[in-house]
Amino acid sequence: MAGPMRGSMKAYKSVALDSQKAVATPYKIVQMLLAGALERLAKARVAIEQKKFAEQGELLGSAMIIVAELRAALNHEEGGDIAANLDNLYEFIMGELVLANSENNIEKLEAVSGLLRGIKESWDLIPLEHQ
Repeated sequence: MAGPMRGSMKAYKSVALDSQKAVATPYKIVQMLLAGALERLAKARVAIEQKKFAEQGELLGSAMIIVAELRAALNHEEGGDIAANLDNLYEFIMGELVLANSENNIEKLEAVSGLLRGIKESWDLIPLEHQ
């Protein structure tokens, strides 16, 4: 009975996330993506420590997809230098994640987490009227 139930919960979570995205502002979506990437990186660190390499690969792959989404969402026309800098930073992060995965490198993972945490902290400070 556990199998079908788990599948149902997974489907429900997926629907819940999709409906959250449907009503969320672009600001909130970026916030959710950053939080999701950080969560996956934290879990990937544990997977590396426990030598669960398949799980590590899945988590880091998922984090890279999120970073690619963040990068694709940048508005270069309105964002100017900030968008260009974030674009370069996201590109760097993706490269570091590939290396962290292939080398099982916790230090690279920590460095990337720090960069994403910095972006999220700045994002979280944006005043309501500018969101």
